[in-house]
Amino acid sequence: MANGKTSPDHISITEFNASKQVQFFDGLRTIRFSGQLSLKSPLGSVWTFYFYLGRILYATGGTHPVRRWMRNLTAYCPQLDVAQFKSMSDLASPAIEAMKVCWEYQALCSWVDQQKFTREQASKVVWSIVSEVLFDVTQANEIIYLVESSNSVFTPLILFDAERLIADVQQKWQLWQQAKVADRSPNQAPIIQQPERLQQQISAASYQTLATLLNGKRTLRDLAVKRQRDVAEVTRSLLPYIQAGFVKLVDVPDFPVPFAGLPTAATPISTVGASTTAMEGLLVACVDDSPAVCRVMETILTQSGYRFIGVQDSLRAIATLLIRKPDLIFLDLVMPNTNGYEICSQLRKVSAFRDTPIVILTGNDGIVDRVRAKMVGASDFLGKPVNAETVLAVAHKHLKHLQQNSSLIVG
Repeated sequence: MANGKTSPDHISITEFNASKQVQFFDGLRTIRFSGQLSLKSPLGSVWTFYFYLGRILYATGGTHPVRRWMRNLTAYCPQLDVAQFKSMSDLASPAIEAMKVCWEYQALCSWVDQQKFTREQASKVVWSIVSEVLFDVTQANEIIYLVESSNSVFTPLILFDAERLIADVQQKWQLWQQAKVADRSPNQAPIIQQPERLQQQISAASYQTLATLLNGKRTLRDLAVKRQRDVAEVTRSLLPYIQAGFVKLVDVPDFPVPFAGLPTAATPISTVGASTTAMEGLLVACVDDSPAVCRVMETILTQSGYRFIGVQDSLRAIATLLIRKPDLIFLDLVMPNTNGYEICSQLRKVSAFRDTPIVILTGNDGIVDRVRAKMVGASDFLGKPVNAETVLAVAHKHLKHLQQNSSLIVG
């Protein structure tokens, strides 16, 4: 990094928590690093941080770079009409060229120069954007990084110390965990999937409010800005409806880049598996006490069209599965209070699960565990850490007969 050359290798960091982040970013500050830092999650999300002399200028990437940018402009620069972003005609030509590198940041710089909003407002926008990016990086847990030095990144508008940002994000991450939603992504959008049942549970006025808000087009973060509440608080208030199956969280696309002539926004990585149409309606459950594992499994499966339910409380696993009746169950081997063998054995005694595929998840891929798993009725055995290709291959293997039946019915 210090010699100004691109690092030849992508280097992995597991459990990229607050302490490791502080240590990592402090190293960049010590060498007064200028350039860009690229971080990639195991699922393929890529984030980019821009630095100037060891301090953070900006961050972008991930699932919704455009949505994130426009959301924070709406929140902190209400006088700016984001609906009018059609061209770059009001920007100077040097800025237009620079925007091809990071148009979001360059637009902010140009508009501050034109006094469309204040530097203080821009500072709040950038701080919030970088915080959101760092939150998503923290939730990814494991990252691969690559640094590329450059002495001419951007003209600094605002500079932030990484340590302050990390402390702020860590506080938000703790609130997210305390709200019991660590396995959920704030970039997903809630949508009502059982309107009749939900109407029976709440008042007509409350249902009308939820029906207006939960249209599958606003992410949890979008809703938080609209309601002027913390995203963890918003998500926690919806959790009972999500757990009951009245509301589900879905992935939504990013907004298009608002300026003509610029690269389109990044799209989520493609996944290996059956088509969304063919798999629509099949429900996959993952029983694992780790929020991180449930989150990874949910991302892998929902992006390929499956519905998903995560169960982290092993003592409530069987009751939850009986209510939801999934088509496939991924079952962690080692959990507090009980283990995957016991749960699998009990499930096989229930007629509803006699033929349901049950795949044991474990980090100990030994022959003894495999034999014991077969003895209690497990259908398959999958080692940790999981990856998208293997998970989807196993899911397709055990659900292809349902896919074929679905195709015959549709045909």
